[in-house]
Amino acid sequence: MYLVGDIGNTEIKICLFSDKDKLLKKVRFSTQKISKKYLNKNLKFLESKKYNFDKVVFCSVVPRVFKFVKNFFENSHKIKCFELKKLYLNNLVNIKVNRKQIGSDRLANAISVLDKKNNFIVVDFGTATNFDVVISKNYVGGILAPGVQLSLKSLSEKASLIPKIHLKKTKHVIGKNTSSALRSGFFHGYSGLIDNIIKLIIKQSQKQFKIILTGGYSYLFKDSIKGKVLVNKDLTINGVLKVAKTLK
Repeated sequence: MYLVGDIGNTEIKICLFSDKDKLLKKVRFSTQKISKKYLNKNLKFLESKKYNFDKVVFCSVVPRVFKFVKNFFENSHKIKCFELKKLYLNNLVNIKVNRKQIGSDRLANAISVLDKKNNFIVVDFGTATNFDVVISKNYVGGILAPGVQLSLKSLSEKASLIPKIHLKKTKHVIGKNTSSALRSGFFHGYSGLIDNIIKLIIKQSQKQFKIILTGGYSYLFKDSIKGKVLVNKDLTINGVLKVAKTLK
């Protein structure tokens, strides 16, 4: 069995897979609410004798929270806890940039998609909007842009006349009120940002790519991006699982 997790700025996901990659358990909870009591409440299955595992692998972009979670697993449950970025990954991916500067989640996404035959651009809609470029077995770098939800929240908090809205698709570019103007700006604005970055990656690399979307707003932008795109909401966890399966 394989126990893996993803610690993001907003949410923590922990999944248990069988030896045949069947998802057995999946829990999600707020990163901000982390506590030993909260972990005990959400991870009761760790005490079950029917599950057999002695290690867990996380990708994490919140070092403070990973340290807390690591102590919980190792001290309370005697389960060895690893952070993906600190593991030996050369047998899975060739990292062509400064490894210290890459988010653990971005490496997990790259590892998840690579298949040696195709090139990939992964667009991850998280706290930031990440673009990561995989050519053959090589992670060659990426682009970071402001996250959609974070930008919306920041704008409504800083401008007293800007309301909080639920972002959705809109056909009309010209808004008739503040809310519709805001939806148009964010939906069409981010669609243009994504399209333009993808176009520039293709132009400068002179390669063809498969485009994979993941993260919170992936389904919203799926049909607004030019060309064929795929959505995989479990991309990051699948990458961590791929790494976990290499551990002895």
